[in-house]
Amino acid sequence: MAAEEAAVRAQAEAVRRLKQDKADPDEIAKEVAKLLEMKAQLGGDEGKHKFVLKTPKGTRDYSPKQMAIRERVFNAIITCFKRHGAEVIDTPVFELKETLTGKYGEDSKLIYDLKDQGGELLSLRYDLTVPFARYLAMNKITNIKRYHIAKVYRRDNPAMTRGRYREFYQCDFDIAGQFDPMIPDAECLKIVHEILSDLQLGDFLIKVNDRRILDGMFAVCGVPDSKFRTICSSVDKLDKIPWEEVRSEMVGEKGLSPEAADHIGDYVQLHGGLDLIEQLLQDPKLSQNKLAKEGLGDMKLLFEYLTLFGITGKISFDLSLARGLDYYTGVIFEAVLLQPENDHVEEPVSVGSVAGGGRYDGLVGMFDPKGRKVPCVGVSIGIERIFSILEQRVEASEEKIRTTETQVLVASAQKKLLEERLKLISELWNAGIKAEVLYKKNPKLLNQLQYCEDTGIPLVAIVGEQELKDGVVKLRVVATREEVNVRRESLVEEIRMRTSRP
Repeated sequence: MAAEEAAVRAQAEAVRRLKQDKADPDEIAKEVAKLLEMKAQLGGDEGKHKFVLKTPKGTRDYSPKQMAIRERVFNAIITCFKRHGAEVIDTPVFELKETLTGKYGEDSKLIYDLKDQGGELLSLRYDLTVPFARYLAMNKITNIKRYHIAKVYRRDNPAMTRGRYREFYQCDFDIAGQFDPMIPDAECLKIVHEILSDLQLGDFLIKVNDRRILDGMFAVCGVPDSKFRTICSSVDKLDKIPWEEVRSEMVGEKGLSPEAADHIGDYVQLHGGLDLIEQLLQDPKLSQNKLAKEGLGDMKLLFEYLTLFGITGKISFDLSLARGLDYYTGVIFEAVLLQPENDHVEEPVSVGSVAGGGRYDGLVGMFDPKGRKVPCVGVSIGIERIFSILEQRVEASEEKIRTTETQVLVASAQKKLLEERLKLISELWNAGIKAEVLYKKNPKLLNQLQYCEDTGIPLVAIVGEQELKDGVVKLRVVATREEVNVRRESLVEEIRMRTSRP
């Protein structure tokens, strides 16, 4: 036993050193797993080892109050998706590892691989877009408008306070099919506008760019083809760190020439609307690049449609928007919430992305044996960030959130009336009324009324001996304490009328 304990201590020390040296996370994880296995084999440690009750890193539980806020947000989003004619699908939470490999650029290292169980090599899904593309290719679907709301997994080191987790929901809406340019793309932006307006999160801005404009810009700035994607992921950081830092990453870490970096700097600091598109179409360098010219032409068309939808006030054509994912081929967009302007700040400050998306015409073709392409454009709503903001707002306002939808509590003022209460509640349930009863034979009336106060139940249906003789039920409004006798056969109608939302 002493030898085994010494081995465990040595392994623990090895893990400590790896952490101290900031070794590769995968290596640390492997050694930690080995340590836990050795401890388990050692056994007999139950008395000493204190089991810690916690959720895994980057995850959380949701209380009934938090779930009530979440459901409100989900309902608003689903209502919008359905208003635009979307169907709903679902896919497995894990995919074959090879399905996800090579689709996410530098973010691939964040994919959760499952342990090899002697069968297929599997990974937890990283987003809902790649599984959607796999679904289209597998079922030979060339035309669908769908939404999908489900959990995805990323092996990130997240800042949970800012609504970032390792397990989180995504709400995706995508239009797949061969259509005329920019009409589906414009609808995706309209959906983002509708959802963010409906949720009343405050001021927001939807930044728009195009992968073709970015690639054309990189080409005319002298970026080698082989560096397009890696430079793109540097530009993608511009919303988080200043240009000087991005420039030094491009030159110092990624080996780009300082001249090329400076040229990029001239472009990526531009943002505007139709005027900027017109200006760039006249730009002596960009207008000579086929890709950029195509992208600018489509961007102009997009802005014309967005003008018809009446939403250009919240849209900014922004050349710094890059979105790091490899699969985008055309329009890309991201919605950010803005902190209100104040005396010290000239421009509103972004407090983070709450939606993003774009066009990915090549992704389905990657899965199709014959390489058949299905053009797609879609949007993902950042539900966790939105929820985080609404949760903080509710905390600050001390707004009372109801966690149930109960319309009425069936109560009694005297003893020995349990049977009558159960008979009445059964009638109400059968009529589709949301009703509760306290699980006591002879509860005190005061306790029953207090329960309604605590949980926000608006009505109490009181049965008493006199009411039973008269064939009525006493209906009490909790908020005003008003009481009315209602004939038993009219009770369901009266409850519906009093609890229907205006």
